Amino acid sequence: MESKTKLLGHPVHPMLVVFPLGLLSTSVVFDALHTFTKKKDFAKVSYWTLVGGLIGGLAAAPFGIRDWLAVPQDTRAKQIGLVHGVGNDIVISLFGLSWLLRRGKPEQPGATAVGLSLLGASLSMATAWLGGELSYRLGVGVDNGANLNAPSSLQEPSAHNLLTGKSDETDHQVIYLNDGSTISTSELQL
Repeated sequence: MESKTKLLGHPVHPMLVVFPLGLLSTSVVFDALHTFTKKKDFAKVSYWTLVGGLIGGLAAAPFGIRDWLAVPQDTRAKQIGLVHGVGNDIVISLFGLSWLLRRGKPEQPGATAVGLSLLGASLSMATAWLGGELSYRLGVGVDNGANLNAPSSLQEPSAHNLLTGKSDETDHQVIYLNDGSTISTSELQL
């Protein structure tokens, strides 16, 4: 099932989720460094990576929702997508609460703020796995014609059109040969 929102031939949601995953987990690493070293700069870096991660999560969510809405009802993918999305809402809420608790003094995060971030990071591992299950196991967001020899996403026609022989033109079909050349059905003499 292909993604509903693409940029340069690739689904937007997986492009964006790397930012909240990377930045939010990095904020936890800097929290740990601050806890062990008591250096305020680590706490400040944690605060700002937390802010970036929250922004990234909020940017990625609408694209995930759009793809989820297109998943057929009564499928395993629809159920897993719901748990993935709600779980990520909880992740963003936990990190958001952590951010609110730090706002006044980012260089001195309290134990509750750090604990909320740890909880959010733990849950994000499960929701990230669910996202992988959606893409890699259930094929959500994957080009319908994906295969090991599919052409570049920047090349037209799509991989799906290559497999089916369909083209965007209505008067004939195009047959795509293994060597990359094409034959138009209008050129065939039967």
